[in-house]
Amino acid sequence: MSAELTSLDATQQAALVANKEVSPTELVTAAIDQAEKVNGTINAIIHPRFEKAKNEASSNLSGPFAGVPLVLKDLGASMAGEPHHMGTRFLKNENYVAPRDSYLTQRFKRAGFVIIGRTNTPEFGNTITTEPLSYGPSRNPWNTNHSTGGSSGGSAASVASHIVPVGHANDGGGSIRIPASECGLVGLKPSRGRVSKGPDLGESWMGSTIDGCVTRTVRDTAAVLDVICGYEPGDPYTAPPFARPLVHELGVDPGRLRIGILDHPLFTHQLDDAESRESIRRTADTLTSLGHDVHVAWPAALENPDSAGKFTAIVAAWTHTDVSYFESVFGRELGDGDLEPDNLLMRELGRRVTTHDYLANMQWLHAWCRSVVQWWEPIDGTQGFDILVTPTLAGPPPPIGRLAGPDGVRNLREILAYTSQFNLTGQPAISLPLHWSASGLPMGVQFVGAPFREDVLVRLASQLEEAMPWSSRVAPLVANS
Repeated sequence: MSAELTSLDATQQAALVANKEVSPTELVTAAIDQAEKVNGTINAIIHPRFEKAKNEASSNLSGPFAGVPLVLKDLGASMAGEPHHMGTRFLKNENYVAPRDSYLTQRFKRAGFVIIGRTNTPEFGNTITTEPLSYGPSRNPWNTNHSTGGSSGGSAASVASHIVPVGHANDGGGSIRIPASECGLVGLKPSRGRVSKGPDLGESWMGSTIDGCVTRTVRDTAAVLDVICGYEPGDPYTAPPFARPLVHELGVDPGRLRIGILDHPLFTHQLDDAESRESIRRTADTLTSLGHDVHVAWPAALENPDSAGKFTAIVAAWTHTDVSYFESVFGRELGDGDLEPDNLLMRELGRRVTTHDYLANMQWLHAWCRSVVQWWEPIDGTQGFDILVTPTLAGPPPPIGRLAGPDGVRNLREILAYTSQFNLTGQPAISLPLHWSASGLPMGVQFVGAPFREDVLVRLASQLEEAMPWSSRVAPLVANS
């Protein structure tokens, strides 16, 4: 019975509870049983709260997801009195706990989700593999020698291994989409301002970070975003509300969309992966067969090599600010034993970013973003595009260790080719599990929509979920357990 329950998506689980066919306690117990079976292998949940979750499941729950088990990433979505270590050794060593719930956590709870634990993340979420020194690597349920992606790798592994149907995730350069790609999941990065970061933050990384989730179905992704999106008092900006709930876009004919295809890297330091090209060819063929207007085309501004360096300076400045904040909290300097080498370097780079540098980079990036977005919404009267299709990552999930250690940054630059640009522009983008490598590893395909058009992405994703179904594919860790 437990395996039958954990194989269901959140929509199905919620319906069983609503119809009184199962209880929230049964759902939560099934999730915990699966976690106890596989978490020792994948190292996804680092702060289990199993007994608390069982007690909460037996309380008077309400909301559209009453009783459905959920994991929260240990970065953002803070919970009052619960560990919040952000992948760092120093917060782990200090036994740091969050002082209050984030607005996002409050929304998850109001929707009826039962939180069974918090998941592994790289230090400060600053890379795209989940291998922190603080808690060790999370491992991919499709092949445990490979990365889960990052920075939401623990959440993605939890969903792919059927512990929970929904995992909280957030994305500053690809950290929802890349773990979704590597773990065979649906991962939608919402538009800038769609989900509040309050009350502790208004924005970070110049507005490039946003919260969302990873799931196994498009309908779960749409339904979860419906319950977590929206303005909270004091937010510095917010995305315009949807015309109707996103779940109402499921199965709606998207019409004949004008779609651009980008199947290759734009810079010589990026990997030109044959299997990534094949994933886009197959997707383009399907899109054409569905009646869409498909072209080999992309925004020319993406080929400007200066954007990456300027974004790095922005992230470095924020890293310095974050480290300085915790130094003030603990009354000491943080050094080699506290921070990993990459973040020590980022912190030092951030020290050297002056106010003038930050503002000049910000102004340059704002202008660059306008030139990128113009491809979707041209200002000169020419016809724009509805969707850009790219690989999510240049290649299949890399082996554990390839993106960590001395060569990690160089190797990261080879495969991180398609996602961070749309954190800067603030556009919605979704990774769908439409391709598997010759060795059986998931490889996501990314779809980037016009600003604030999650509705179009959900319609198209729903159409592709039917045309290129993935529901029958289950990670070997699940199938063999």
